[in-house]
Amino acid sequence: MNNQPINIQEKLTKFHTFWSPKVVAEMNNYQLKVAKFSGEFVWHKHDDTDEVFLVVKGELTIRMREEDVVLKNGDLFVVPQGVEHCPYAKEECHVILIEPKGVINTGEVKSSLTAENDVWI
Repeated sequence: MNNQPINIQEKLTKFHTFWSPKVVAEMNNYQLKVAKFSGEFVWHKHDDTDEVFLVVKGELTIRMREEDVVLKNGDLFVVPQGVEHCPYAKEECHVILIEPKGVINTGEVKSSLTAENDVWI
């Protein structure tokens, strides 16, 4: 067990790729990931789990078929399981994601934005 705090801002300086979440901690069977977003992601869903987005820098729009949700610094939103969504950031945005271990960022959609899973930073 590591008894040192995890500095999210420091972790975000360790990579520059967009749409490629990096694991910073685990709790039970959940992973906390940091990610940088810019531009539009792909429409996708997660049939077996909710997905938590917490914005730590910038602004993120979670596009859904029925409505859009805009998140700013400090805002958190839970996308319910099975809901198709497409994250979008007009400018670079930093996010913490909370989801079960093993969740693929693009769900069942195969895309050039599908990130390698379980990458720690």
